[in-house]
Amino acid sequence: MGTYGVRRRSLLGGGVALSLALLLGGCGLKSGSPMADEVSPGSVGRGRPLQGASLTVTSKNFSENIVLGQMIGLVFKAAGAEVLDRTNLPGSISAREAVVNGDADAMYEYTGTAWITYLGHEEPIVAPQKQWEAVRDEDRGNGVVWLPQSTLDNTYALAISKKNNARYRLRTLSDVAALTKSDPGAVTICVENEFASRDDGLTGMERRYGMKIPAADIRKMDAGIIYTQVSKSGSCLLGEVFTTDGRIKAMDLEVLEDDKHFFPNYNAAPVIHRATYEKYPEIADLLDPVSRKLTTEVAQVLNAKVDVDGEDPHEVAKEWLVAEGFIKEG
Repeated sequence: MGTYGVRRRSLLGGGVALSLALLLGGCGLKSGSPMADEVSPGSVGRGRPLQGASLTVTSKNFSENIVLGQMIGLVFKAAGAEVLDRTNLPGSISAREAVVNGDADAMYEYTGTAWITYLGHEEPIVAPQKQWEAVRDEDRGNGVVWLPQSTLDNTYALAISKKNNARYRLRTLSDVAALTKSDPGAVTICVENEFASRDDGLTGMERRYGMKIPAADIRKMDAGIIYTQVSKSGSCLLGEVFTTDGRIKAMDLEVLEDDKHFFPNYNAAPVIHRATYEKYPEIADLLDPVSRKLTTEVAQVLNAKVDVDGEDPHEVAKEWLVAEGFIKEG
């Protein structure tokens, strides 16, 4: 399984991840690599407002979040800062605690992860902007500043191959529910073990949509295999995917609309350690334009470069920032 499929909506190992985070926090998270890129301002960073600053960026350990963390670091670098690269930390909790504790200054986080996993709410907020606002307001008490979110929404979904969908013409999860009743044997689904049993996964989805898929038609497997099985075999009509995964387009899959808004929104937004933001409020002007350009479709393209083509996340981030005119090389 590639790094991308590793991400979970849970505490990623609970006590183990938390213990690791506390251990890393206790040693100050000082290890890492200085970003040595020769980059200069493009449309952001003019006047080098971070000249003299020494900032640490972090991320979780799956491809998309690493790419986003690299983007923050490169923008900071172009704006004049010295940047320590602490991306690719194991699990969600490690990176989260680094920002909360001030051992790292910035990362991209997901609103659904914060609302459900960190802040402990069971019910997601359906409207993406309202969920972001609720997270922003509540997380202030933890010393975290949430900058405006992107439309990049890395949430759960079900996908079907275009080849199979030429026959079934499924567009929404309600269509799937109808198919389970009209042709029960047609609906086979490939999912991860965790998704199969989670209340915010398959179990809750079946309940919300009034469908019941027989246990014999649910195939449990590693996340990375699901895409291939849905695309190339007849064993899975549908498969659990993440909406920003680059393999969706690469393997000619179609994502079905969650028309009853069951799955939470996982919009990516920069989060900044409060003391850092108070010292360098210019960070908002640097990152807001970048976030506005980050869409689910853009993420699919960038993730495919890493997970399908094998490119380096740092180079993928830099190429995109340069192509969009945010920074310049040299």
